Amino acid sequence: INAFILCVLCIGWVKKKTLNSNEKILLLLACSRFWYLCFSWVYCSLSITYPNYLYVQLTFQLTVFFQSFFNCSNLWVSACLCVFYCIKIANFRKRFFIYLKVKIDRMVPCLLLASLLSALAIGIIAYDMADTKLRNNHNSTRQGILSKLSDKMDENFFQLYFIYVFGFVSSFTAVMCSALLLLFSLWRHKCKMQANSMNSLSMDAHIKAMKSILSFLLMYSINFLFLMLSLISSKKEEDYKAFISLLFLYAFPGVHSLILIFSNPRLEKTLLRILSCFKCKVCMR
Repeated sequence: INAFILCVLCIGWVKKKTLNSNEKILLLLACSRFWYLCFSWVYCSLSITYPNYLYVQLTFQLTVFFQSFFNCSNLWVSACLCVFYCIKIANFRKRFFIYLKVKIDRMVPCLLLASLLSALAIGIIAYDMADTKLRNNHNSTRQGILSKLSDKMDENFFQLYFIYVFGFVSSFTAVMCSALLLLFSLWRHKCKMQANSMNSLSMDAHIKAMKSILSFLLMYSINFLFLMLSLISSKKEEDYKAFISLLFLYAFPGVHSLILIFSNPRLEKTLLRILSCFKCKVCMR
């Protein structure tokens, strides 16, 4: 799903030689989610099947670094998308808000850069923690007890969860504030609405943005609960709860990207065209 968004936006970038602010955010979001899922798949696969190839110097640290970096960039770029929708669509007469509405397109690259730098800082912290824990448990590898080492490493990564919690809480706060402001703007606009097409178009834009942000807010809340559940399960060694929690955590980037596809007319049209072509080929067979 995220690879589809990447391909469509990159093809459009090559054709038009430019991207608007919304497409820039979507492109970076799809890229971070795609690589986050790739590194998560590598980490889970190696930790289960070949732990002796994972819990070694540099491989383990780099895997944790990239997984943390792309996960945090995914969260904060998602928050940037919600803030962008709020500023672009909400109607407030405050001078500061009008200033933001005028300057938001120029601010988008700075917001994305700040998100990447913050995610890079989190990734470096995660790399340092992984390096420290691996060095502390180096004696266990000499004894050849890899299964005990992997259990130890999972217990030692209790602190790493708090890094993810920080990323969730900061981005969740931005999403929630954007949703509340947009909801208040929608309510004010509805009170002042008159029966003409321009107001109807503005109303539709409000509702469309609200659906996207509220769906993201709902999924964020559920995602946060599952993150807490996976933390508790890892401490109590309840494997089935940890599995369900991780299943949802890894499904979240794909499901929300699917919602974004159907919220974007260009992406939705391209997807439906591809599906219709595929359906025709199947029917011909």
